[in-house]
Amino acid sequence: MTVSSGEHLLALACPPDDVSAVHEFLAGVWQDEPSVSVEDRMALELALVELTSNVIEHGGGAGGVSCELRLEVGADRFSALLSDDGTAAAVDTDAARLPEDLAESGRGLALVKMVVDDLHYERVADRNRWTVRRTRH
Repeated sequence: MTVSSGEHLLALACPPDDVSAVHEFLAGVWQDEPSVSVEDRMALELALVELTSNVIEHGGGAGGVSCELRLEVGADRFSALLSDDGTAAAVDTDAARLPEDLAESGRGLALVKMVVDDLHYERVADRNRWTVRRTRH
């Protein structure tokens, strides 16, 4: 859903929603924002799908998790906020590193950091807030 020029919003309830909703949402954003380069599209899709996947997998309890993804497409940069009502995350985004080659998990935040300029996490009241920023290429 386009909120205003350059601002797009997706609400998720997981389950039944999953990361495929993020792919569909971004396909609509790219239609509305044809000036976004292929490089930026790929980077943002990787970052936002990884973050949402982590929230769904680690943040929800037995009842699942509700999320809101807000993406702002600016003239020179992108800003995204993923907020959720899941459990607090015990992460240090600055310390995220790729694990050893044979590790089965632990790549998500490191991959996100590789494709964005800034990744920030904070807990505000009863919500997790994941913010990513990327300069347009």
